[in-house]
Amino acid sequence: MSASETVDLRSLTLEEATELVSELGQERYRGEQVFRWVHGWGAGSMDDLANLPAALRQRLSERAEIATLKVAELQTSADGTRKMRLTTGDGRSIESVLIPDGDKLTQCISSQVGCALDCQFCATATLGLARNLSAGEIVDQVYRAKQLLSRVEPGRRITNIVYMGMGEPLHNFAHVSKSLRILTHELGANLSFRRITVSTVGLVHGIEKLAKQDPRPNLAISLNATTDEVRDRIMPINKRYPIATLLDCLRRYPLEPRRRLTFEYVLLAGQNDTVADADRLARLLRGFRCKVNIIPFNPHPGAPYRRPEPSAVQTFQNRARSRGLPTYLRAPRGDDIAAACGQLANQSRTTLPVVMA
Repeated sequence: MSASETVDLRSLTLEEATELVSELGQERYRGEQVFRWVHGWGAGSMDDLANLPAALRQRLSERAEIATLKVAELQTSADGTRKMRLTTGDGRSIESVLIPDGDKLTQCISSQVGCALDCQFCATATLGLARNLSAGEIVDQVYRAKQLLSRVEPGRRITNIVYMGMGEPLHNFAHVSKSLRILTHELGANLSFRRITVSTVGLVHGIEKLAKQDPRPNLAISLNATTDEVRDRIMPINKRYPIATLLDCLRRYPLEPRRRLTFEYVLLAGQNDTVADADRLARLLRGFRCKVNIIPFNPHPGAPYRRPEPSAVQTFQNRARSRGLPTYLRAPRGDDIAAACGQLANQSRTTLPVVMA
């Protein structure tokens, strides 16, 4: 860690926080205190590090910062889904979504500002890629959500995390991997890897790196087509990693007992929603320990696709199930505030503006 470098305490693992305080001539246990205050208790400023001596807080402020995201806008859907538009220190905007489901509360978090992979059905792709998020900016989405919940729904806690927001997580592998270590640390948010899912469009090199992590989060693959011809068109990454190459990689992916791969399949009317597609999907995934989430397309401005009729969605699911494929229909959540799958594009539809650190 360079002595002239200003570091973000949100981006530091326990080991890095310990290294930093050691460089400042402090006992190593002070690193644990810093980590616990930032990641366990959500400190938003140096003044919040109340268990540290004032002199150490001053020294830390000369080398480090806690640059929290700002909640610029909050939108609430008729179904209870909440979408936060967050701004970074350099003025970029990202979105994160809280999705309630009974006692379960899932947070969908972003890994990049925009996305470079140009999936034709995804609103985020229209933004292009501005930059990767740091590990601190990724984990701070969780901390801002916790702070929000403490104000609007005390007692409610986040039970699951999905890296399915803006960006391709495996395109930002180093920071995503680091954020996973931070969020699952027992002195931090202490989330279970079993309750975290990383979703990818199928970056084979990233999947291979994730396979070497131990422990690993759940893995979801955005498949969305059963032929290379269609997938090339709707997901250009398929030209680099065709379906056969992707599936061969996934066959080698290590799964713990009772864990499954998740395949996501966005249904696009007239593109990938036929009975023949359902038959091919079942054949392609035969032998995989998996489930398939069927997601009827969520429209957004300028999109060239339509959502299939409910009867077509049901026919597709019934056919896939009849071929032995475990499928689950994912009803749109938050689509009235552009918070549903594939709709995140920093659209402002203010219903409740908020300003919070």
